[in-house]
Amino acid sequence: MMTNISRRNFVLGTACSVAAHPLMSRASFASVPSDNRLVVIILRGAMDGLDVVRPVGAPEFENYRKGLLEGTLHTGGFFGFHPKLEPLMPMWADGDLSFIHATSTPYRDVRSHFDGQDMLETGGADGIEGDGWLNRALGQIPGAARETAISVGREPSLILSGDTPSLSWAPNADLEMTGQAQQLLELIYHDDPLFRNGLELAEILSRDEAMGGNRAGKLTKNIRGTRELAEYTALRLLDETRIASFSTAGWDTHRSQRSSINRPLEQLADVLLTLKSDLGSVWDKTTVLAMTEFGRTARVNGGGGTDHGTGGAAVLAGGTVRGGRVFGTWPGLAEADLYNGRDLKPTSDVRAHAGWLLHSLFGLEKSVIETTVFPKLDMGRAPELLL
Repeated sequence: MMTNISRRNFVLGTACSVAAHPLMSRASFASVPSDNRLVVIILRGAMDGLDVVRPVGAPEFENYRKGLLEGTLHTGGFFGFHPKLEPLMPMWADGDLSFIHATSTPYRDVRSHFDGQDMLETGGADGIEGDGWLNRALGQIPGAARETAISVGREPSLILSGDTPSLSWAPNADLEMTGQAQQLLELIYHDDPLFRNGLELAEILSRDEAMGGNRAGKLTKNIRGTRELAEYTALRLLDETRIASFSTAGWDTHRSQRSSINRPLEQLADVLLTLKSDLGSVWDKTTVLAMTEFGRTARVNGGGGTDHGTGGAAVLAGGTVRGGRVFGTWPGLAEADLYNGRDLKPTSDVRAHAGWLLHSLFGLEKSVIETTVFPKLDMGRAPELLL
């Protein structure tokens, strides 16, 4: 069960607390269960892991991907990176970024975005409809309260839906305030960083939307929407929230992938850099997991794109991660190694990686994760994703 917070409700709701403000302190908020933070980003549309994290050391790869490989960022190892990840290379060098390759949910063969995303967000739990795995995990964390987790964004999301209370926020309402009311709020919240920053962000978002999203500056036309999600997520994580989720779109690259994948990669890079910048020292306690419903075909199609596949890649970032490496067992790209002769073969279950993060960050027992959070999952051995 999620409580919806619109932009107007967020700011004007604080106005209703003006009279009570002198009695408000950090102790007024529910106690939080952990000092660690987890951000789960759903990459909707099936990110092509073979383009993002390129197995340049595989002899078959160049032949499969003719026309898509210009500008590869070489690391001197088996894997290179898409050139649009260049802004993240300092993060990679600092050990704040890693990837998991050849991973997937158990979803196979039909390759429907809707079904694949449902399994990704519900965790593939039999008999549990509309119940997200992150919501089930939240219900198992001692001390968790409604404020502990939040779903951010306009798009409906299953991952935090369920019986355990959590928050949701969408940047979809206009801020309508008189100048006098705005000055009053600014005066009252001047010395409270949480409300002051929240008021400032809501004003920025409202002004930008009122101008049609064409305002130059911090929130640019191409990445304004995703950056505001990251900014608000960081704002919440700086206070009582410990778990957040949102999604980015545009990863369905059936045609002209050489150009069509650029924007979502730019958005992903900007999201990660924004989270790191805005979280400050809290970044050292933060883990970001970006996951997608499935990968894409090994070979380029006739339209210069790639079709729905199976094995894909996940992204890990944060001050907690064991960065500067690509996790996973590489299955190979020889004809005999491909899944159904067309896709990268999955060698791990992305749900198991998510489960081990929950175990490390919030102390959930392996048995609880395998029976309640991801029913019937075998997590296997710990992959040691975190420091």
